[in-house]
Amino acid sequence: MSRPTLTGSPFGTAPDGRPVHRWRLDSGGGVRADVLTYGGIVHSLRVPGPSGRVDDIVLGLPGMAQYTAPNPYLGALVGRYGNRIAGGRFTLDGVTHHVPAADRGHALHGGPDGFHRRLWDGRPASGNGGDLAALRLELRSPHGDMGFPGTLDVAVTYSLDRSGTLAVDYRARTDRPTVVNLTNHSYFNLAGAGRGDVLGHTLALDSEAYLPVTAEAIPLGPPAPTEGTAFDFRHAHPIGDRIADQDGQLTDAGGYDHCWVLSPAAATGELRRAARLADPDSGRRMEVWTTELGIQVYTGNALDGSLARADAKPYERHGAVCLETQHFPDSPNRPEYPSTVLQPGEEYRTRTEFRFPHLADS
Repeated sequence: MSRPTLTGSPFGTAPDGRPVHRWRLDSGGGVRADVLTYGGIVHSLRVPGPSGRVDDIVLGLPGMAQYTAPNPYLGALVGRYGNRIAGGRFTLDGVTHHVPAADRGHALHGGPDGFHRRLWDGRPASGNGGDLAALRLELRSPHGDMGFPGTLDVAVTYSLDRSGTLAVDYRARTDRPTVVNLTNHSYFNLAGAGRGDVLGHTLALDSEAYLPVTAEAIPLGPPAPTEGTAFDFRHAHPIGDRIADQDGQLTDAGGYDHCWVLSPAAATGELRRAARLADPDSGRRMEVWTTELGIQVYTGNALDGSLARADAKPYERHGAVCLETQHFPDSPNRPEYPSTVLQPGEEYRTRTEFRFPHLADS
């Protein structure tokens, strides 16, 4: 097995004319991740199966023209606030702030010009080399950006180790109180991007409760137990088993698009397992580990075949599943939810790992 490597190459041009780069993280053992400086996008993630066949397991687009056109956040870093803020407004220290409400009257993923539309500064991370390939992306979001208070300095590090684990470390600091909730919006299909739907993938979530939502995907209130509902993934079963149940939570969303409340970690800030995803046909398995409190599961309900890979394979409905680790939606308006407020002098820190346990068995 070779050592992990990090290499960069041109990928195109951002809307403002600046160059976009693609950074390739190679584990040296068959796993390879391509990350763009535009949007911090995970453009591809190639993972061997037990048979040795390598497939790209995330949905990506052919080039910059497709990424700058409207698309459902494929592979992107989203912020300042992942998920929704009701009415596009929140009050912090007695001041009401307004974020563009571009999703059915609500703010989504930091607004239409959120971090997914920004050109990040990319360079090899400190500690890169040896048993790790690591890329550091940095972005300064000025005070008032998309309506959010405070100048926010963000650093996100993607790293890939020899075992094939892809980790995402998020850091942020602010010069005045603000709210922060960062995540990655990759769409996973363990059979390979464009290879049908994921309804036969099995999913297990380390959670006993989820957040029911309105028809516009805003939380209704406190977490609800999953036991006895279509949202019970305490034990692994196919995603498609109950997705068509006559449950208003599912019919309104066209599938799953909900936040599950994760079981508590052993200690604050420690990684805990959040999800296990498996494709019985390819034999690939993935585990999501995180320091976050929740995980948004989205089953690609709005994919309609209009987007496709470079080889023209279309992305059909339920053609992938997103597993977005995060704090809870609309927390800035919900004092009963864990706080997403970041104060000057504090550091926002969170980590998520995507592990592939079948690689150790091969």
